[in-house]
Amino acid sequence: MKKRKKLISIVTPCYNEEKNVEELYKQVRQIFEELSDYSYEHIFIDNASKDATVLILKELAKKDRNVKIIVNSRNFGHIRSPFYGMLQAGGDAAISLVADFQDPPELIKQFIAEWERGYKIVVGVKAQSKESASMFFIRKTYYNLINSLAETKLIKNYTGFGLYDRKIVELLGKIHDPYPYFRGLICDIGFDKAIIEYVQPQRKRGITKNNFYTLYDIAMLGITNHSKIPLRLATMLGFAASFLSGCAGVGYLIYKLLFWSWFSVGMAPLVIGLFFFASVQLFFIGVIGEYIGSIHTQVQQRPLVIEKERINFDVPSSFSPGR
Repeated sequence: MKKRKKLISIVTPCYNEEKNVEELYKQVRQIFEELSDYSYEHIFIDNASKDATVLILKELAKKDRNVKIIVNSRNFGHIRSPFYGMLQAGGDAAISLVADFQDPPELIKQFIAEWERGYKIVVGVKAQSKESASMFFIRKTYYNLINSLAETKLIKNYTGFGLYDRKIVELLGKIHDPYPYFRGLICDIGFDKAIIEYVQPQRKRGITKNNFYTLYDIAMLGITNHSKIPLRLATMLGFAASFLSGCAGVGYLIYKLLFWSWFSVGMAPLVIGLFFFASVQLFFIGVIGEYIGSIHTQVQQRPLVIEKERINFDVPSSFSPGR
């Protein structure tokens, strides 16, 4: 009896990646031509691209049934769409792979090798990056900060690139989070993880879809979903500031009573104190606002995405060149 080939799902979120998707498809296909013991499906989940991305993908899907496409009804953002795409994977293992080649496709072989050794989770970690040194430093600083705050230890320089066993994908499907922080959930789930380091290349084609807002969104999501320390810090700092203010007030009162005739308090301490406490209050109101916003998102219980169409999900995936 012929042994069933294990199915590997490659999940690629994309938005305006017309310059990359066909080349990525070819490279993944070439890799699985060499991995003859496995079949594969390549799931592209498109976030309502404005360019020719979907048209290119549809042409690929006509020629190759291993290409499966989900087109969202609108752009649901960089958090929800990739997570939803992962949940649609039907393979024995799923690999998250971005479309811009900053996740090197050649690591697929190493991921599968570690998975076959028994690891349920295999993650790619950026040891170095060919992006700007300042951006890499900022990211590194953020990971250090969030690790010091998070209740669960997170993986530094990990973007979600990796392989996840069927069991992990099913566990993710049971987490009803309308705005999930994927990197944190993977660490929250537990299980031993194989870590493969790589050098992140520069984007060669197209322009990055990340901007200050998207990066800030990910950063705050990681903090609010995995740490209550900022809220507790606000309370503790409030107590500390109140105590110090009280001590300073008593000190000024005693000094004035002892040296009434020549000691003048002046306006400087009042102005400095006013601006200091106002800035502290605004900062922590913002922190509380982020947590309230997170709660608001949770209670709405909206779907991760709404599909406009899906292609080739009604046919089995089996690797056969030229099919």
